[in-house]
Amino acid sequence: MIKSLLVANRGEIACRIFRTCRTLGIATVAVYSDADAGALHVREADTAVRLPGAVPADTYLRGDLVVAAALAAGADAVHPGYGFLSENADFAAAVQDAGLRWIGPPVKAIELMASKTRAKELMAAAGVPLLAPVDPAAATAEDLPLLLKAAAGGGGRGMRIVRDLGDLPGELTAAGAEALSAFGDGEVFAEPYVERGRHVEVQVMADEHDGVWALGTRDCSLQRRHQKVIEEAPAPGLPDELRERLHEAAVAAARAVGYRGAGTVEFLVAPDGRPYFLEMNTRLQVEHPVTEEVYGLDLVALQLRIAEGEPLPAAGPPAPSGHAVEARLYAEDPARDWQPQTGALLSLDVPGVRLDTGYTGGDTIGVHYDPMIAKVIARAPTRAEAVRLLAHALERARVHGPVTNRDLLVRSLRHPDFVGGRLDTGFYDRHLPELTTARDEAEARLAATAAALAGAARGAEAGGVARFGAWRNLPSRPQARGYRSEPDGVEHTITYRSGRDGLSVPDDGVRVVAAAPDRVTLETGGVTRTFHVTVHDTRAYVDTASGAYTFTALPRFTDPADRTEPGSLLAPMPGTVVRLADGLAEGAAVEAGQPLIWLEAMKMEHRILAPASGTLTALHAAPGLQVEVGALLAVVTESSTDPSEEQPA
Repeated sequence: MIKSLLVANRGEIACRIFRTCRTLGIATVAVYSDADAGALHVREADTAVRLPGAVPADTYLRGDLVVAAALAAGADAVHPGYGFLSENADFAAAVQDAGLRWIGPPVKAIELMASKTRAKELMAAAGVPLLAPVDPAAATAEDLPLLLKAAAGGGGRGMRIVRDLGDLPGELTAAGAEALSAFGDGEVFAEPYVERGRHVEVQVMADEHDGVWALGTRDCSLQRRHQKVIEEAPAPGLPDELRERLHEAAVAAARAVGYRGAGTVEFLVAPDGRPYFLEMNTRLQVEHPVTEEVYGLDLVALQLRIAEGEPLPAAGPPAPSGHAVEARLYAEDPARDWQPQTGALLSLDVPGVRLDTGYTGGDTIGVHYDPMIAKVIARAPTRAEAVRLLAHALERARVHGPVTNRDLLVRSLRHPDFVGGRLDTGFYDRHLPELTTARDEAEARLAATAAALAGAARGAEAGGVARFGAWRNLPSRPQARGYRSEPDGVEHTITYRSGRDGLSVPDDGVRVVAAAPDRVTLETGGVTRTFHVTVHDTRAYVDTASGAYTFTALPRFTDPADRTEPGSLLAPMPGTVVRLADGLAEGAAVEAGQPLIWLEAMKMEHRILAPASGTLTALHAAPGLQVEVGALLAVVTESSTDPSEEQPA
């Protein structure tokens, strides 16, 4: 039996696996990069081994260092988690060659499924339905739209949708370059892109005694950048015949490769109901909790028992019950091209539901890894109840720190299409603008009012004079505080008075019921609302029963350092410049919206676009350059459109 387990991973999945190990009496070993020295998974492990360096290529992707760490710590088994080396056949072989137990499928199964092109050939032979591949060199307009995919990858890396035949050569080059950077393999293939398809997958568990379970379906159609955002089990609205067909195809796929352990077979279901095999993930999926909640199983415990040689129970899996929905809480700004965010996570509290996370309040979200903060999972007897419970929990959560996608998740869960089960992978392409609009201004202003009054209460406790920005507010005259709502940038100026009867707001219809440094109660329109206020430096976090707001206190005077030259392209986050547009140099003409610079950060590439048509008058970026947030990358001088500036004929 396994006595000590090393998890070759970090963050949420390492913490998740450690939780099961504790219940089974298995000692735990963590590995960590220098950037993760104080991370939650390190704090929760019994033993931890440092992998010198910060970036994944020097740490979590170094299989030799991970195997050495397991041996040094006295572990007798290795669990890869998901991502990193979890589907690397060479790493699995190295673990076993070192005399350690591998918590995963046979090396041969990983090899067979590692390439999507080879996997499709194998599935075709097993009778699993497939999309016919398209030769990019022979593609015609009738083949459009096409989906380009990295043969060796996942997570949306190397994927491109091509709708114009003229774009195909450039997109092939870009997809191949991204695949090579992410997976060390630049092979890219093309297949028809199915509009409004659903992403449906089947969880399988297999033992070494010829037992294979199909543990129901999951719908993972709500995706951004081809990465999942909201997942649920079972997939809603599938006819029984289709559900059974997917189960049979998944079992056939597992048997075709002699599978063992936890795996997922992914399908694309076309609008006409026809399913097509996408790939098999030879590991535990990020979204495995929704299957656990519906079946009442611990899939990690099953993985460990299978690795110890135990058979799956002969009676088969338990009957599913109820419905579960999972939302991935990311540190990102959906309204700004899903831009990842970094910084201190000051508070994280999501009561009433399951929370799988690698962070606690006080931790820092860095630049080297995926920006997922947590997975929030709700289970209920019906889908409608589970969706309502999850939206409510997210709405009332206290998440203070970087901008997150929390509001987007709540709005997505309450969108009529999602509530009605009308799901497909184009959901965010169609609905993102309406899901990221600024919130009701009157509600936001009330929250800003609460922040101002809480600040006044703190000032009163400190001696009667509240300091704000660069000047002093005297309590003998009306006070004014300015706030900028984050991330939408709407500014609010709040005026209030401090008198013998306490604080008051001159705005019509707003009555101050109570005001303390951390709690303010206001009455408007006969309705009393309570606001919980937490302040960190210049930011005020206001949590209410119907949502949360973040405000930055505005100084009275503009900081000269905030001024930048018009047309400046600044790094939106710390990262590495990976490439420049072809021929980009000082003096080059550029068009508004043209991608000029590609920056890699937090496992994704981000395009820096020309802000206007004009001339590139400065270029400070070069491939390989590491930059901090706000670094000046280039300057575009806008072309003049003033007729008076034109030379006479």
